[in-house]
Amino acid sequence: MRIYMDVCCFNRPFDDQTQDRIRIESEAVLVIIVRCMEDWILVGSEAVDYEILKIPDDERRKKVEVLASISKEKVIVDDDVVKRALEFEKMGLRGIDALHLSCAEKSSDILLTTDDDFVGKVKENKNHIKIRVENPVTWLMEVLGDEQR
Repeated sequence: MRIYMDVCCFNRPFDDQTQDRIRIESEAVLVIIVRCMEDWILVGSEAVDYEILKIPDDERRKKVEVLASISKEKVIVDDDVVKRALEFEKMGLRGIDALHLSCAEKSSDILLTTDDDFVGKVKENKNHIKIRVENPVTWLMEVLGDEQR
């Protein structure tokens, strides 16, 4: 299993855990990261690295870097990745989301994000996108259910 997480996933465990949704998404992200250290493959990218560098809080940035550092592979943002990202932008995705989607489409089986707008925009355009995009909780529950069967 090859998994690509956008930076909002890596940030989630450091968000305000008093909100139920955030706490549940944080747990799902951490479970997925542990599984990536065992038997799944976490794929990173130059887009992930770039977005992490833009986190203004030094302490938070360092924590996010630690989580992202377990990536076993890294997608380089080349001309093909940029070209595909521009196609995604024309579908209404924000620039950085389009870049993550392009990197994930090139390298992974699933892109995980806690951004509902990102998931929704991909589902609206699913006939033109070659990778599934899901919330980590939704995806993890499905995978765990499949494993139990």
